Amino acid sequence: MSTKIGIHIGGRQFNLDVDDAFGAFLLQHMEEDFNMEGNNDSKAILHAYVKKTHDLYKQEKKIGEILEKIS
Repeated sequence: MSTKIGIHIGGRQFNLDVDDAFGAFLLQHMEEDFNMEGNNDSKAILHAYVKKTHDLYKQEKKIGEILEKIS
């Protein structure tokens, strides 16, 4: 099965068709980062990208610290 997610960016509608398990996860995070009912400009997209990249940075740093402890 698949989940369909729609978002407006720069006045254009984009539709995503993703696996159900990932779709629920993606939708939850998109709702935190984007206006799912209205338009999102490029500044909102850049902000969301930087935020998610920072989250990934912190996660990878934490994984590295854990790996050092168990080595």
